[in-house]
Amino acid sequence: MTASPRAEGITTVGLDGDDTLWHNEGRFHEAQARVHELLAPYGVADLSHRMLATERKNLRLFGYGVKGFTLSVIETAIELTGGRIAAGDIQDLIELGKSMLQEPVELLPGVREVVQRLAGSGMRLLLLTKGDLFDQETRIARSGLADLFHEVEVLSEKDEGSYRRALARYRVSPEEFLMVGNSVRSDVLPVLGLGGAAALVPYPLLWAHETAEAPTGHPRFFQLDSLADLPPLLGR
Repeated sequence: MTASPRAEGITTVGLDGDDTLWHNEGRFHEAQARVHELLAPYGVADLSHRMLATERKNLRLFGYGVKGFTLSVIETAIELTGGRIAAGDIQDLIELGKSMLQEPVELLPGVREVVQRLAGSGMRLLLLTKGDLFDQETRIARSGLADLFHEVEVLSEKDEGSYRRALARYRVSPEEFLMVGNSVRSDVLPVLGLGGAAALVPYPLLWAHETAEAPTGHPRFFQLDSLADLPPLLGR
């Protein structure tokens, strides 16, 4: 742990799902590598940059998740090939998206034990993840963790407004709330902005859209080496 050793006055903990409780970003990196392979014969350039730009442009229409990613990849492929991409290759991109949606959920090491420990200690736990509703609900069910949380919610976005509404629904004061996740942009900054506390648990891979500078020095920001540091942070 690289920050203050104790988060005081916390009664409710929010936990992110993707790349905090279970692996996620790796499937997108593998899919992007496959897209590069499929489009290599067309001699397209700057593919990674264009895919990211298209995803960002489409977020307000498709939201986050595999479905939006797949549609954005197809759009990028059509644009970069000048419409020359074969129907069979488009079908391969669709099948790639389908396979991503069917991948098993793999928990990060020690996650189940940490969540069980916190749940057993009487801490109120909220699972607050972001993405496509159907995909996230499926992943939550496959994780086997849902019963350990008091509330489970899939947010379409993680900003101050989304957190404010969620905390109001669950009657949680921001001052008594700690959000835990791998993204400074989505799990840390919005909660600190509301007056809550936030703990960053970095994951080796991070989507470029989620990059932001950590608020080092903020009195309610904590950085953990792993989720195993969370119970000591809370004195549990």
